[in-house]
Amino acid sequence: MTGVILAPLPPQPAGVPWPTGDWSLGDLPEGLDPGHLARLVERGFSDFEETHAVVVVQGGRLLFERYGPAHGPDATCLSWSMAKSLTHALVGIAVGDGLLDIMAPAPVPEWRTPGDPRGAITTDQLLRMVSGLKFSEVYEPDKPSDTIEMMWGSGKADVAHYAASQPLEHPPGTFFSYSSGTTNIICRILADLTGLRGEAFAAFMRERLFEPLGMRTPVPKFDPAGTFIGSSFCFASGRDFARFGLLYLRDGIWDGRRLLPEGWVDYARTPTPRQAGVTDDPYGAHWWLGMGGEGSFSANGHEGQYTLLVPELDLIIVRHGRTDTALKEDLKAWMGEMAAAFRT
Repeated sequence: MTGVILAPLPPQPAGVPWPTGDWSLGDLPEGLDPGHLARLVERGFSDFEETHAVVVVQGGRLLFERYGPAHGPDATCLSWSMAKSLTHALVGIAVGDGLLDIMAPAPVPEWRTPGDPRGAITTDQLLRMVSGLKFSEVYEPDKPSDTIEMMWGSGKADVAHYAASQPLEHPPGTFFSYSSGTTNIICRILADLTGLRGEAFAAFMRERLFEPLGMRTPVPKFDPAGTFIGSSFCFASGRDFARFGLLYLRDGIWDGRRLLPEGWVDYARTPTPRQAGVTDDPYGAHWWLGMGGEGSFSANGHEGQYTLLVPELDLIIVRHGRTDTALKEDLKAWMGEMAAAFRT
């Protein structure tokens, strides 16, 4: 991971108010073909089953938004795995508070037996999806799936315990395997470190992350053990996910106040080394890389939930909907086309 050159993160333009209250409105940039953009947006609502929201922010201003039936600026939308990137922010807050060293062995009770090889797993390896734990990330009910079993089967009462009880398949740090289970282990670590669960942890999320950004719609979900199900469940509006994206595009700073530790956003978007043969997009630390071109990074969720950040364009594109997995690659390509439209 050394030697990686990251695209500079743009500052908030002078005179542009932070959207802690309302978003200020902006105009499409000169040179952008409005007809081409209109056709792209129309495709976005016609070609991918259900599209609930498309929100475009550039230079800190809201340029464009469109909503599907029964949705609007204040409607909460599914996050699915975009919640993983919210979890990354919560870990950053804990790191900034001095509660956690991500390079040390993760404080997981199930791994504390002397000689347990899982005891070497670090929080960094959990964030980068290279823990080595066995976990089947499958979403089809007719196939063996640890994801489904964890959230709706035998693991639903304590999602983190289910995930932490899985055996080691590979030495920690050697094998990339995307896993919702690792995120829920991280969320229980945060609960243990803060001493907060359920509504008390939700209040912590509001105080330290949502309210400073003016995010008023988020609804996080918890399992019966009180652990935030950060793998999958934090409903919020498209505008609020754009606010969250702006925090990362501004290097963890909001209206002059640093909310995330210096370097935390760069950590999120530094590529994770992976074994040969991985066909998934590049991955950082609980953020995906490259969907909007070189230097871009994104929070991605099942069924086509995306918050895409393109630093070179100071651009955020949020998309919510319900799109079948068979159309996933086409939808990601459409997101890339949307970003390319702003390369005027």
